[in-house]
Amino acid sequence: MRWKTRRRVVDLTEKGLIVGILNVTPDSFSDGGQYLDIPLAVQHAIGMLQEGAEIIDIGGESTRPGAAKVTEEEELARVLPVIRALREASNCLISIDTSKAEVARQAIEAGADIVNDVTGLKGDVNMAKVCAQTDVGVIVMHMQGSPDTMQDQPVYEDVLREVRKYFEERYRTLTKLGVNPQCLCFDPGIGFGKTLDHNLQLLHGLSTLQVNNRPVMLGVSRKSMIGKVLGLEDAEDRDTGTVALTSMGRLAGAQLHRVHEIRRNYEAMRMAEAVLHNGEA
Repeated sequence: MRWKTRRRVVDLTEKGLIVGILNVTPDSFSDGGQYLDIPLAVQHAIGMLQEGAEIIDIGGESTRPGAAKVTEEEELARVLPVIRALREASNCLISIDTSKAEVARQAIEAGADIVNDVTGLKGDVNMAKVCAQTDVGVIVMHMQGSPDTMQDQPVYEDVLREVRKYFEERYRTLTKLGVNPQCLCFDPGIGFGKTLDHNLQLLHGLSTLQVNNRPVMLGVSRKSMIGKVLGLEDAEDRDTGTVALTSMGRLAGAQLHRVHEIRRNYEAMRMAEAVLHNGEA
């Protein structure tokens, strides 16, 4: 399995990747306000790379439930200086976490290699065109509703079937719009318009969600579902639960794991891969 990004093609046949989260926002649920200073943000990114991350996912607008919308100008002002500074410091893969086409375009010009869009490229009519023209890696996430409404009583008849059907539709539509199929990656959107039961069903059936041999990214780091299961109110206390899901998710076929805490998730992923590939030629 190969995944094409703007900078290079990544071979995911045997080894997955850790995606380090870098939020340059004041209001993200876990690390909001911690990395608004550019040198501090870059230092944190380099630290994540040294611990095993291979992609740094930079976001300038919180997508937590109920988060306030951010203007295009404000989002650009937050992310572009960090992308430029990190690109000068490292040849790592950089992902821009945005649903705005113009933010994606300018982020790519500044050095980003991947677009991570929580709306599945539905939030901005120009996003597919930007991604197709620049040949970046594209992470297509499933979300029911929008961040300000997504947790208002989400309902599915069969969440696994519906998420897979959404991936299949997105694959057909985006490739028709010119997006290279080798650039696509899919994310089931744990916590985005799903109840705890929906999230657990998706995790249980994760191995059934792969479409057209495209990679799957799992983003569960420190999310409220872990807090609900383990009775943990503070997001920072949910890292052990995250590690457990990273290991399980890798065994179930997820190739990318988007996390806050790197080292333990990297080690869990590599141990899962040792089990996964034991005895294979």
